[in-house]
Amino acid sequence: MSSKPPIVVSRLDMERIEALLERMPHAQQAPYEALRAELDRAEVVEPSQVPADVVTMNSVVTFEDENSSDELTVSLVYPSGAGVPGTVSIFAPVGSALLGMAVGQHIEWPMPDGRTRRLRVLEIEYQPESAGDLHR
Repeated sequence: MSSKPPIVVSRLDMERIEALLERMPHAQQAPYEALRAELDRAEVVEPSQVPADVVTMNSVVTFEDENSSDELTVSLVYPSGAGVPGTVSIFAPVGSALLGMAVGQHIEWPMPDGRTRRLRVLEIEYQPESAGDLHR
């Protein structure tokens, strides 16, 4: 796997995601090791310091699956907000991969079926931090 791009995560997003992971039964945690590894390597900043071109929780992001050239626009949400068309949970592989990435960056991410997807962030249509919604 190629090296991963640097990522930035807001302190508030980090605290909320870690709290969700901590409440999860130990037997259910294995699928989220990749997410934990991403959180461990992230640069954590205050919400007001997050660059406007970085994917944060509740952002609306357009990305490309470079393996298939498919473009998708989704809102990155917590599990409680998932299941609605146009959303992807932070606990889904694609959601875990997108968190903290900047426009133009790409990442290779393992999928549950054993394949690796190469995802590139194309555009952020809405980011709570840059919109002034610092506590969403």
